[in-house]
Amino acid sequence: MVSSETMRQRGRRKGGGNEGSDGMRKLLLGLGFLVQGFRCFPWMAVNFFLKDGLKVDPSTLQILQSSANLPMVAKPFYGILSDSFSIFGQHRVPYIAFGAFLQAVSWIAIFLSPSNISFFTITLYLLLGNLGASVVEVANDAMVAELGKPPSSSSKNRQNSSSGQLQSFVWIASSVGGVLGNLAGGIAIDRFSPQVMFLMFGILLSIQFLVTIFIHENSLDLPKSPSNRGIIKQLSELLVALQKPEIYYSIIWFAASYAMIPALTGTMFYYQTQHLGIESSVLGISKVFGQAAMLLWGVIYNKNLKSMSPRKLISAIQATMAVFMFSDFLFVKGVYRMFGIPDSLYVVLFSGLLEVLYFFKILPFTVVMAQLCPPGCEGSVMAFLMSALALALIISGWIGVALSSFFQVTGNDFSGLPHALLIQAVCTLLPVYWSSCIPDGIKPKTKAKEG
Repeated sequence: MVSSETMRQRGRRKGGGNEGSDGMRKLLLGLGFLVQGFRCFPWMAVNFFLKDGLKVDPSTLQILQSSANLPMVAKPFYGILSDSFSIFGQHRVPYIAFGAFLQAVSWIAIFLSPSNISFFTITLYLLLGNLGASVVEVANDAMVAELGKPPSSSSKNRQNSSSGQLQSFVWIASSVGGVLGNLAGGIAIDRFSPQVMFLMFGILLSIQFLVTIFIHENSLDLPKSPSNRGIIKQLSELLVALQKPEIYYSIIWFAASYAMIPALTGTMFYYQTQHLGIESSVLGISKVFGQAAMLLWGVIYNKNLKSMSPRKLISAIQATMAVFMFSDFLFVKGVYRMFGIPDSLYVVLFSGLLEVLYFFKILPFTVVMAQLCPPGCEGSVMAFLMSALALALIISGWIGVALSSFFQVTGNDFSGLPHALLIQAVCTLLPVYWSSCIPDGIKPKTKAKEG
């Protein structure tokens, strides 16, 4: 009798309360990914603060850009904590609130610091901020993986319509945050000091924290997880999941496809601002153009490309990245200038697009991984994937610094930059030859073996 009453209540909740829970999910995840995308706003200020305020060289700037991602490498640990331990009966929301709080503290602390803050101190604050950001991202990604998993029942119509929909929604929210962050950053960098921009972002994070603490997980209608399963049990489940060939081969390819590309973002930033004299507002517009392309990509993927083979789609993105990087080589060699194309126009149209094209393959890849994730360790597996990506980006940044040093590229001498860009384009094309590691399609059948 108790169980039938419980079932009736659940049915009522699913019928009437579904719209409410859907709205709360979209509020929490939409705000979370919007703020996550908006992080480019203070980071634009960081770049100019380090270049103009602390007078660091391109290699030091790029080392900081890469090394600040170190807290992201520990994402599997945060994922295991989130999967294993509930706080006041909640597995995700308290971690989002805690991460937002850490970020707010770090950026407001930089604002309150003296203008002659040491490079070491600002590095510590940025590491603390990225620690908070990584905790938030893990909890958000775990929720998206849980809610984006197709139903195990045989209702294939619902499965096809819902698969990838939530991933596309949060991708669009993140892209909107990126558009707003870059647009506001390009305008604010000419009107305010970097410290004021740090304060603005700290206030936004404080708002996210306050909104989050007033949301209870019960209102989100998340799949039920066994509470406090313990780290050892959760770790063993993660290891079992990672032993599935379709998961570990995919993650290895995904991480390697980033790690083997030498990142030259810091060097290109100096080339565009120091050598070409591109104004900060133009860089802001360039990044807005790129984020708008990200936003459009989320919409196009959700409407037209979800059914396409992930392997073909991701390989096509990788090859397109190589073409754009070769275009950067032509740009630095002055080929476009010879055809009458202004440097600022190229930076707006191509540089911003290349910067985001680098991350286009994340959306189809996370959709595949969400389908392959075993129930109960979504947070751990998705966190491991993002950790592998963070480590790959760090390695990519360090290799980029080594490549720039090899060709003796400095803040005043960019003669070796074309050679570095040519090598970067070749390295970008190589992962296409091992794309067979990516699953050729989502296999929902593995989740419905019973019937």
